[in-house]
Amino acid sequence: MAAAQTGTGKTAAFALPLLQRLAGGPRTKANHIRALVLVPTRELAMQVAEAIAVYGKYLVLRTGVVYGGVKINPQMMKLRSGIDILVATPGRLLDLHRQNAVKFSQVETLVLDEADRMLDLGFMDEIDKILGLLPKRRQSLLFSATFPSAIRTLADKLLQRPVQIEVDPQNSAAKSVEQVIYEVDKSKKADLLCHLLQNNDWQQVLVFTGTRIGVDRLVQKLADKGISALAIHGDKSQGLRTRALADFKANSIRVLVATDIASRGIDISELSHVINIDLPKVAEDYIHRIGRTGRAGLQGVAISLVSADEVNLLSAIETLIRKLLVREVVAGFIAKHSVPLTCLMKARPKKPKKPKQEQPPPQVDHEKPAGDGTSVHRKPRKGGEGQDDEKLHGATDGRRHQRSSNNPASTRAKKKGH
Repeated sequence: MAAAQTGTGKTAAFALPLLQRLAGGPRTKANHIRALVLVPTRELAMQVAEAIAVYGKYLVLRTGVVYGGVKINPQMMKLRSGIDILVATPGRLLDLHRQNAVKFSQVETLVLDEADRMLDLGFMDEIDKILGLLPKRRQSLLFSATFPSAIRTLADKLLQRPVQIEVDPQNSAAKSVEQVIYEVDKSKKADLLCHLLQNNDWQQVLVFTGTRIGVDRLVQKLADKGISALAIHGDKSQGLRTRALADFKANSIRVLVATDIASRGIDISELSHVINIDLPKVAEDYIHRIGRTGRAGLQGVAISLVSADEVNLLSAIETLIRKLLVREVVAGFIAKHSVPLTCLMKARPKKPKKPKQEQPPPQVDHEKPAGDGTSVHRKPRKGGEGQDDEKLHGATDGRRHQRSSNNPASTRAKKKGH
């Protein structure tokens, strides 16, 4: 069970030892596989399969990849002779199994790559079905950029007494990535992006937007400004997505605009800039998005164009990464009397503080009761994130007890002899 920042080489971490273990092993039977690597997206499947093929170039091992969005027959034909290492997306793998095109009795090793993303995309049912088809006796490996509670639940199903490896702190971006926020009016985000691209010599820029319609509109806007760009999102055919990614990697286009489909596992060498037109709805996805740059120790820049309606999303991101991001403003792209984002934010990320010693309960002035002669009960303060609820409630209960026992009315009653 391994976690590390994106771009640090998780694919090599499982692929190289796997190739070494399988080399010289028994011949794979027809339609059988010896190792299965499950991944969440088609693009990641192609990338992992390509990496394994490169690593095993001089070994007599057969590798293959299967994913949806393309014809199934060529994949069935390739599986007939047996595959040593198969990289697959869960849905297409189950389709192939239903047609008896792939069998699992020879599987020695299962790898779940980008496991947290697989759960985000709703693959838990498919994973459960696949686990039920695999041999009970096997090696299982789980790789993820983060370890949320859902991943730990999955690990309990999948792994037995796993060794847990965490290379870097969770929910942190690589130190090689410079992170900047540009404050901007919502209606001027596309214009600001064009301005930044036209006034800077950025040759490879990956841009993220929140919707498929937004991707297409932005690509058209860039084209109108003479900036070469292509789109990747779920409505595009697999062929168009593959060609767009290939053209971007080859520097044939300057900008690739994508939804979060490209936020995981896409390795683009020397990508200099990632730009968020829209902040992601889930704070953890911000880390995966900006992880496309600054990979393998190279320097990168992550820019987010943030409007006033996204202050809560920004606050969640800054709280997650425990860092206030640098704010920039470009003249002409924000109203003159706009309130700065920092002033709009309800929550600010704070460094964890040592718990303060519990203060003694406040003394009640018995000579000055409230106007109606009753004691004053203040509402307990709401506990913020990270506070010890038991201590908070305990202190509150103690204060209530003291106030009731020292009620001025009861003191007067004692003086009268009651």
